This record gives sequence, structure tokens and C-alpha cells, in this order.
Amino acid sequence: MNYRHAFHAGNFADLVKHAALLALLAEMQADSAPLMVIDTHAGRGLYDLDGVEARKSGEAQAGIMRLMTAKDAPGAFRPLVQSVRELNGGGPVRRYPGSPWLIAERLRPRDRLAACELRREEYAALRKTLEGHAQVEALCADGYATAASRTPAMGAALVLVDPPFERADDYAQAVKAVAAVRRRNPLARVLVWVPLKDLETFDAFLRDIEDARQAPLLVAETRMRPLSDPLRMNGCALVLAGPPGRLFETLEPVCGWAAEALGEDGQARVYRL
Repeated sequence: MNYRHAFHAGNFADLVKHAALLALLAEMQADSAPLMVIDTHAGRGLYDLDGVEARKSGEAQAGIMRLMTAKDAPGAFRPLVQSVRELNGGGPVRRYPGSPWLIAERLRPRDRLAACELRREEYAALRKTLEGHAQVEALCADGYATAASRTPAMGAALVLVDPPFERADDYAQAVKAVAAVRRRNPLARVLVWVPLKDLETFDAFLRDIEDARQAPLLVAETRMRPLSDPLRMNGCALVLAGPPGRLFETLEPVCGWAAEALGEDGQARVYRL
């Protein structure tokens, strides 16, 4: 599969990930304390759904376009739907927001965001997307290495680890990042997105992250189809290291709806480790 996110913007995995991200942000911002957010693989921040890549894959049509007109979508999707409407001025959905845009739009004056992107072309687009947000810093940097160094040693912190999984060591680097962030700040929450291809790869990742976690784990699987073809992205999973808060209640309906409404014999599971 092609991992350039322009091909996949607004697909089922984005819907699950962004609904969870917005729920975590809202919960953590209910506290008056400053919040530090780190996005390790920020991408360009905004995506053109009329672009060649999006039209070629058709994933947005099968994802965000269906969500925007769905009558049965759970309420946990409402913040994302509202964000997409606002981004598109209430008109046809031609642009989809990436995680750094969603985060930046919700920062309070006392909050901060460090958005990392290593690809220079994507980084240039990210800087343009985030212009005008005084609390945001766009970094052309390795997000894995930056995660722990930018996490404050005390206080509220949220780290989103969302790599493209095009490198052989992405799983191992994600585990190392979780462990490093949690060592630096035991209060930090780390949300990791991973593709679901086959159970062997995913189970190995869970075993590794359990060994390194130093935190409770919440796991949410969205299986769009049986995990029978390891060359396809058959679903996605979110793993939260740190206090789960109310995320379980968000993810159960979100993952369930995505698997059933958008999948083919899809299934969803949300559980604690």
C-alpha cells in the first residue's frame, strides 16, 4: 500500500483516530492546567479531497463522506463532523483536517503544540497550515526522538504517535517513544495508532508495549475485514498508554460503528491490558 497520507486522508482510520483524539483533548482540557501536546508524525495538516491522490484511492468517499451524511453515527463523532463542516464553510467537503490542525484549533492560550514532520515537502505545507497559531511550533524533526524531549517532566501532556509504518522499525520506535515519554512524565498520555494487517504483527507489538509500558493500556481494534491478507490494511488499532479516563466509552461506539457501517464483515474490540 502507499503510505502517503494524501491517499488516505478522511478514511475510516482517520475517523477513528480523530474522534479519539478530540475526546482526549476535551477531557484533558476540562482541567484548568496548561496542556502540552506533541504530534510525532504531523504530516501536512490539511488535505485536498479533490486532489489526485484522494480521488485515486477513493478512501475519503468510503470514510468521511459517508460519516457526514450518516443518520446513525454515534455522538462521539460530533466534534469531528463539526470541525469538518467549519473547515469547509458548511459547503461540500473538499478538505479534511489532519491531527495538527484539529489540535491547533482547540488550544487554549495556555496550551502548546509541537508538531513534528521529517519530510521537508510535508513540513513546508505544515508550517503554512499552522501559521497564525501562536501556541504552535512546527518542527522538521524526528518525532520519535522529539516526543520525550518536548514532554514536560510534570503536568498534563498528550503525545500522539501516528507513524506511516513504512519503515521496518516503526513498531519498535513507537514502543521506545511510549516508554521514554512515560519515564519522563508518569502523568503523560500517549496515544499510538497502528495499522491492523495480521494478528501476529499486532500481538507482537502489544507484547512489546506491555513490557515497556509503565502504565495501564487501553486497546481499541477496528477490524474492517478479517485479518486474512497481511499485505492489506485490514483495520486499525489505537493503544493508549496512561490513564484511560472516559476514552473507553468513546471508543466502543466509534470503533463499532466504523467496523459495521464502513467495513466488510467488520468487528470491533475495546479492552484493557
